Amino acid sequence: MLNLVPFVSVDHMMKLVHHIGIERVLTDLAAEIEADFRRWPEFDKTPRIASHSDVGVIELMPTSDGETYGFKYVNGHPSNMSRGLQTVTAFGLLADVATGYPLLLSEMTILTALRTAATSAMAARHLAPPNATTMAIIGNGAQAEFQALAFKAICGVTHIRLYDIDPAATAKCARNLAGRGLTVTPCTTAEGAILGAQIITTVTADKQLATILTDNMVGSGVHINGVGGDCPGKTELHRDILLRSTIFVEYPPQTRIEGEIQQLAPDHPVTELWQVIAGTAPGRTAPAEVTLFDSVGFAIEDFSALRYIRAQLAATGLAQQLDMIADPDDPRDLFGMLLRAA
Repeated sequence: MLNLVPFVSVDHMMKLVHHIGIERVLTDLAAEIEADFRRWPEFDKTPRIASHSDVGVIELMPTSDGETYGFKYVNGHPSNMSRGLQTVTAFGLLADVATGYPLLLSEMTILTALRTAATSAMAARHLAPPNATTMAIIGNGAQAEFQALAFKAICGVTHIRLYDIDPAATAKCARNLAGRGLTVTPCTTAEGAILGAQIITTVTADKQLATILTDNMVGSGVHINGVGGDCPGKTELHRDILLRSTIFVEYPPQTRIEGEIQQLAPDHPVTELWQVIAGTAPGRTAPAEVTLFDSVGFAIEDFSALRYIRAQLAATGLAQQLDMIADPDDPRDLFGMLLRAA
């Protein structure tokens, strides 16, 4: 029996997003991720397995719900941009726990951008000030447009204020968001970008202990969506902001290594986002409260995204069938199968 595995290529992924509509995909992904967060205890959980170098990191992100296993391979190399390469690339796989056979192989560079933005907006729906309409995006690289459209579709944001140390990145982002139902304001400073913003998203790429937001920049009542700090030695927020924020995380053992909270004591209190979604812990509790989603990305989000993509294949046919698994007539006779090609 021939065991073919669906493969979603970059071309397939782009066509699938256009077929469904990017805002619909972001909304669907947020719903899938939230549903899996509600059953968080069912999943195997481990901090991602990272191989660090002086120039970046390569990571594996595995999880399983007992029926399906998934993992993502992803890199983060900030210096790639100077060579005309992507900072982040990824691919992922789903497998059947009962047999160990793969069920799906997919590109995840585009899909990671989509699921990251969907997760950000899903969290903000629980944590941001009610009826927030204006978001500042500090860092206007590859993730920025996805964040803007996710917050529009999921949270009702109507105004986006942009800032990047590279004006060309801001111009690119403003150009890509034109005609998408958002009022977009390019800004020349980070301080200017956050004026009037109820939500502040930081999504920068440099692998360093940076201070994108200083304490005096953050007023009361805002929600901070901290996306860029996602590995040891890489942060975006001044420590004093953390000390006066209510902090929400995905998986504490991973976030304490990689997130903004690596700057704090190991026992500094945080709330797991899944508990807020499940109704067992409070989210925002006061109008003047500063909430922080210290987002580093977790394997369950990738698992949700891969399952969503797999579910779309029957209707769209946007996949290639790969001959990945050996299929000897007798499972004990792999050598005999090899002889077929003689």
